[in-house]
Amino acid sequence: MALLPKLLRTKQIDHLQHEAKQETGFVKALGPWQLIFLGIGAIIGTGIFVLTGTTAAQHTGPALVLSFTISGIGCLFAGLCYAEYAAMIPTAGSAYTYAYATLGEFFAWIIGWDLILEYLFASATVAVGWSGYAVKFLHNFGLNVPPALCSSPLVFHQGQWSQSGALFNLPAVLVCLAVTALLVIGIRESTNFNNAIVIIKLSVIVLFILCGSAYINTHNWVPFIPENTGHFGEYGWSGILAGAGVIFFAYIGFDAVSTAAQESRNPQRDMPKGILGSLLICTVLYILVSLVLTGIVPFRELAVPAPVALAIDRTGEGLRWLGPLVQLGAIAGLSSVILVMMMGQPRIFFSMAKDGLLPKGFAKLHPKFGTPHITTVITGVMAALMAGVLPIGVLGELVSIGTLLAFTIVCLSILVLRKTRPGIDRPFRCPGLPWVPLAGAFVCLAQMFALPLDTWLRLVVWLALGLAIYFFYGIRHSRLNPVKLKP
Repeated sequence: MALLPKLLRTKQIDHLQHEAKQETGFVKALGPWQLIFLGIGAIIGTGIFVLTGTTAAQHTGPALVLSFTISGIGCLFAGLCYAEYAAMIPTAGSAYTYAYATLGEFFAWIIGWDLILEYLFASATVAVGWSGYAVKFLHNFGLNVPPALCSSPLVFHQGQWSQSGALFNLPAVLVCLAVTALLVIGIRESTNFNNAIVIIKLSVIVLFILCGSAYINTHNWVPFIPENTGHFGEYGWSGILAGAGVIFFAYIGFDAVSTAAQESRNPQRDMPKGILGSLLICTVLYILVSLVLTGIVPFRELAVPAPVALAIDRTGEGLRWLGPLVQLGAIAGLSSVILVMMMGQPRIFFSMAKDGLLPKGFAKLHPKFGTPHITTVITGVMAALMAGVLPIGVLGELVSIGTLLAFTIVCLSILVLRKTRPGIDRPFRCPGLPWVPLAGAFVCLAQMFALPLDTWLRLVVWLALGLAIYFFYGIRHSRLNPVKLKP
């Protein structure tokens, strides 16, 4: 069989839909609100509690709200494409399966490997952020974690690696392992935990918006778009675009909803609600928080690890009571992000293994809990190792570029499928073709090109490793290979 036809062979949509209806061993425990809460759990975390301040200080000024709007619109376009696919092909494979049905096996492998990069590194990135807030929270009660046990032993600055003197980030490792244990136990227990902490962090955010709005000084919004310094990305409209690329990390996670399709009770109806509902709720909250934040604190002073806590401090005694609640909300928020990211990763492994592109053991489900326990443990251990030794900046940039590439492929593949299979049943249809998918791809690509060259080089290395695995194992064991009859 020639190589090119192998690379471009696709899975039939009808076959995928038939597979989705069969008994898989997954527990169908998720309704529309559980899916929306999964999306909110994955989206609201590092972006709102950490990146808002540094982005406003270094790139956008008060125009941070415009960066959130641009990034949100790009995600909305991609989300509409995801919603069409998730309703049409309700399987655990997310964008990997969508690419397999439209662009072919080779592109499916690339996007599957890319999703591994997104979910695995996102879990590690957020675990490092969780560690910072947890250490501060414990400090309030007189419990001090030694710096050598709560920092990365490696530092990356101006293209150079160096040692920090720390041993490893112990809290980040522990939270990864704890979440892994919870995910092995079961999807119902995991989503109940996620629902509880989503309620906590939403309550804290709404309290900050409502109470903080009384302390806004509108003079802090002037000029709303600071004049560019002469360097691309430092204020002005180029700063707004660069800021959108940076805070895109804040929106990562709505696609994780699609990985839970086979655990949804009515995926054709509820998957679009989960994806689009969580995205819209989080976009509104991001915009309101950015307005309050830059209204309380002059934007140049926001380059701190905990900008929301700084804004509360600036109100004096008025909102002092809210400080500990914000720290608790941040810890809860980051916990739910880790949980949903680490939930999505094993389900991508599961789908790839069922297709023969990864070893069969990756597709095994626990006989009692109905979860992909082997790949969950592998994911948890790998995330814990990376969170323990790598700095947050390197991890975060890799997550952003991986996700942007995945979103771009999903947007473009919708156009391919509408052309090749126009008559197939679509419970949800992405509106505005071809402009919505093209706009989604354009916004995602523009943000990719705003990322540093070093990040692109790491993406190339990651993809090269993935291609080596595919050509040495995946292409040989694919279930789409012709069956060889024994003589």
